[in-house]
Amino acid sequence: MSLSDDQAIDELAYLRREVRRLRSAINRLTPGLDVLLKRRGFTIYKKEPSDDLLVPARNYQARYYGMLHKYSFRLLLRDVIKQQGPFTPEDVTRYAAPGITKKYLEYLVSVKLLKKKTRGYVLAKGPIKSFGVTLEWYVAEVFKREFGSEAVWGVKFKRPRVGGDYDVIAKVEREVALELRELAHYETPKKFLLIPDDFTVERGELTPTLKVKRRVVEKEYKAEIDKIYEEAERDEPREERA
Repeated sequence: MSLSDDQAIDELAYLRREVRRLRSAINRLTPGLDVLLKRRGFTIYKKEPSDDLLVPARNYQARYYGMLHKYSFRLLLRDVIKQQGPFTPEDVTRYAAPGITKKYLEYLVSVKLLKKKTRGYVLAKGPIKSFGVTLEWYVAEVFKREFGSEAVWGVKFKRPRVGGDYDVIAKVEREVALELRELAHYETPKKFLLIPDDFTVERGELTPTLKVKRRVVEKEYKAEIDKIYEEAERDEPREERA
């Protein structure tokens, strides 16, 4: 007897919950992110700044996280922040239809991130310099909610010969390595790069049949790719001495 559509959906939802639960359990049984960083000589002295964070109170965050899955909603937030003062729906209607934009703005009012004025809207909290901090929060939440991985964002630390700011750090290398365990040693990636947006046909990163245009992607992310290779070369002697 085959499952009905509703039963299949329920089964799939249950399996997803179980996978997340098991990943979270495994994550708790392995050394914490701070321990792993200290083993490599890193000590976090500042993380997760709230000054420029555009995120609602905790009881609103689950739905807000879901809204951030939508590319058009993320673009709207970026444009709202750019206004740095009162604005009208027309000022931020660039990447979604007027009706969708209005729904987004009313939603932001309902979660107390915007205030409605006589002739438009204004941020309830301000000034906020950029969308970057909120995007970092969202990416960290993806690691936590979808992969059960420990993650921190807006990280600053000091280390001999290396220092600076890191957008998001997550304990995922072990999980990614498990997915790649069938590859030969020389085929296994040593470094990973997470990008904030999916590749799209519209931006020229995918063909109409959804194949990645490698040259386009390599050109678009050249700086990030070069940085990965620089870090790999810098880490290689350290690994050999260990």
